[in-house]
Amino acid sequence: MGLKLPQIIGHRGACAYAPENTLESIQVAADMDTRWVHLDVKLTKDDIPIIFHDETLERLTNGSGPIAEKTLKEIKELDAGYHFGDSFFGVTIPTLEEAVDVLLEYKMGLNLEIKPCPTRERDTAEIALDLLSQIWDNHDKLLISSFKASSLEVALEIAEDWARGLLFESEIDENWVEIAETLHVSTLNVNGNTITQEQVDHMLDLEKPLIAYTINDPLRAQQLQRWGVDTLITDTPDVIAENILTIH
Repeated sequence: MGLKLPQIIGHRGACAYAPENTLESIQVAADMDTRWVHLDVKLTKDDIPIIFHDETLERLTNGSGPIAEKTLKEIKELDAGYHFGDSFFGVTIPTLEEAVDVLLEYKMGLNLEIKPCPTRERDTAEIALDLLSQIWDNHDKLLISSFKASSLEVALEIAEDWARGLLFESEIDENWVEIAETLHVSTLNVNGNTITQEQVDHMLDLEKPLIAYTINDPLRAQQLQRWGVDTLITDTPDVIAENILTIH
């Protein structure tokens, strides 16, 4: 038993077509036969893991202020869909548990990014992974990723047998090999729009799958594939799927 990555992962569901990180976005991805999705997890004020990316509410909801200062009850009263289009009026921010229910229903894989609010790097990982351990048992279809080494340290401590992915910003730390090896990561997750072929070649030396985010240009997708990138995270999984070589 081991991690079985697909060639394509839907970014925050299929967020070109539905509000990101919502159950509706997961549903759209499932309807496109997308086998995995990437979702972001944060904590509410009352320590409930929810699926949301930003530290504040303005961009994605009709609320305002830091999400870390809102209880789940307050968050559930917000509209997370109206900004995307009238047909998504009333869509809410899901909990991690609600999202997993949908993923299990469709037998989808999950790349869960620990996206902590400031100072909550360990808490977010501990609480989210504790919940996940109670409701998710397919190790082949789960990747825990984060930009925060401290969040991945927690994952290593409490869920060692789950695959971990180290996320890189556009600027790649000089000591990235040491970090990756210390955290015993399974994948390297890179910014596919800024990474160079030389950097890809260097990373492939570590003999771990390379995942590139967020790739919506079919030509860039093909180029990354030629370089040896294994998996592409995309807002438009249908478009990218039509334009890459399928490798069985």
